[in-house]
Formats: sequence, C-alpha cells, structure tokens
Amino acid sequence: MSASRYGIDDLLRLMAVLRDPVEGCPWDIQQDWDSIVPHTLEEAYEVADAIERRAFDELPGELGDLLFQVIYYSRFGEEQGRFDFHDVVHTLTDKMLRRHPHVFPEGTLASRRPPGVSAEQVETHLVNSRWESLKAEERAERTSDGSAASVLDDVPRTLPALSRAAKLSKRAARVGFDWPDARGVIAKIREELEEVEEALAENDTAHAAEEVGDLLFAVTNLARTLKADPERCLRETNAKFERRFRYVEAALSARGVTTRDVDLDTMEHYWQQAKLHDTPISEPPSGDRRP
Repeated sequence: MSASRYGIDDLLRLMAVLRDPVEGCPWDIQQDWDSIVPHTLEEAYEVADAIERRAFDELPGELGDLLFQVIYYSRFGEEQGRFDFHDVVHTLTDKMLRRHPHVFPEGTLASRRPPGVSAEQVETHLVNSRWESLKAEERAERTSDGSAASVLDDVPRTLPALSRAAKLSKRAARVGFDWPDARGVIAKIREELEEVEEALAENDTAHAAEEVGDLLFAVTNLARTLKADPERCLRETNAKFERRFRYVEAALSARGVTTRDVDLDTMEHYWQQAKLHDTPISEPPSGDRRP
C-alpha cells in the first residue's frame, strides 16, 4: 500500500494516462460518450444494491466506480475543449449554493443564516417551494428553442421506466394534476385492469399490451401516493420471489427431482411452504418436508 493516500488530482492524472493515444489502455482509448453510459447506469445500481444490503464495507469501492464514470465524462469534455472536471465541480457547487439560500443567504460558502436559527426552525415547505422554484427557473433557462418550459422538462428519458413514470406523475401532481387520495388511484388501477381484460377478450394482444402499460403507470402512481419508491418496491419483490423460488428448487432437490419433473400443484405446495418459512437458499428445507 502507498505510504500516502491518493487524491482527486491523482485520479484525473490516471484517466489522462489511460486515454493517452500512445501510452494508454486500448480499451479506454476506444470509449466515448455513448459507450460509457451503460457502465454508468450499472455502477449506480451497484451503489444502490450495496446500500440496500447494508454492505457498507463495499461502498467505498462501489462509490469509487461511480465517481470514475464522472471522471470519464469530464475527460471526454476536456479532450473536446468543452469542459473539464473542475467545471463540473464549480457548476455543482454554484447550483447548490443557489438552491440553499436558507443555508447560504449570500450565495457564498462563507455565508450563514443568522445565529440562533436552527435547521429545525427553517420551515420545510418554504424550503421545498424555493427549491422547486429555482429548478423551474433553471429549466426555463435551458429552453433555447423558444418553446414554453414544461414541468416535465429534464426528466431523463434514460431512467428505468418505473422511476420515470414516478417522476413524471410527481411533477404533474405538483401543479394539481393528481387524485385526491389513494382510493382514486386504486379505482384507476381497477379501470385499467378491466381494459386489459376487455382487450384480451377480443384477442387484441397489441391493445392489451398498451393497456398493461397504462396499468403499470397507475400502479406506479399508487406507490408515489404511498410515498414509496416503485423501483425499490419491485426490487424487494424480485428478491422475495427469487428467495422463495429457490426454496422450491431446494425442496425438490432434496427429493431428488427438479422443477421439470413435477407438476404445477407440487411446485405450488412448496411455494406455499416458502411463503410460510421464507427460508433463504443458504438454509435449504430438510428432506422431511414432503407432501
């Protein structure tokens, strides 16, 4: 291990060498804006996964991998004369100072709100209102084609569909386009499900698929109404399904068979056991749990 710790300048230098046409790494030299995007998304999900698993010993590495993506884009920008990493840091700091006038009243790092006013005393709804107002101003400034700014501007199209649906509906809800309570959303879910059933009854699978999209959007709205992250809800259900299905596989394996050797009723039997015990695969069922 090095006697001294590496700093951000070392990381920037490392990237410059990796991208050097003569001395660099062939793979890194070949990368561009588009080729790195999938890696960025993957690294962000790995950070989220480590946090949800409370694998805090893995976080420095995962956060470093995510930071490396920022270094990559900054290097592309510098090579093309567009911007560099220091511009990224400056732009971010300047934006955060503008968005937190209740913390930095003069818009500088050195400024502070009056002595004796704690964070608890700052009215949260006023802070949120100011934050959204500033973001709206920024969206308007980015509209360069003369069209009117929309509350839906800058919701990234590359977000996972559930996350983007939640953000779109949240933006619309802020201007009053929303159900009054969760019961209204549930009624909408029932309506969309009926439309799926009608399309299936007519053997119109294309229309049914479209209605499934509407159904998913309505369910996403229900998650938002409950102040739940739909992506996290589904990730947790995915994990639960995987855990329970592995239980079924392990139970069948204990009998010397696989899912291909049994009928649905047998698998359902063990699925119900899995729901009762919810046993991880590391604790397979014993051989005496048979019909």
